[in-house]
Amino acid sequence: MEARAATKHVRIAPRKLRLVVDLIRGKKVGEALAILKHTPKAGSPVVEKVLRSAIANAENNFSMDVEKLFISKIFVDQASTLKRFHPRAQGRAFSILKHTSHVTVIVSEK
Repeated sequence: MEARAATKHVRIAPRKLRLVVDLIRGKKVGEALAILKHTPKAGSPVVEKVLRSAIANAENNFSMDVEKLFISKIFVDQASTLKRFHPRAQGRAFSILKHTSHVTVIVSEK
């Protein structure tokens, strides 16, 4: 039995979010929340919110014990890219790519 939670189109690049996600993969839920709380990365509040949602789904929808939960799968996928243009000299334009991400967390009981 597993519970999942996901968020879509987060305005942080997948490369930056994967650094945070790799810290907590396979850990127990309490330990993962503690790690995220003390990680000074921009993606850690986003991942923490999705993890708390997965915990709530496990507890309320599947009657799982929160003390026995661990992160069985967690991954970050690339979402659509926002394309912006920055004016440069002599009428030229440089493109700016603003990457977005999808974060998915799946928790299971041990």
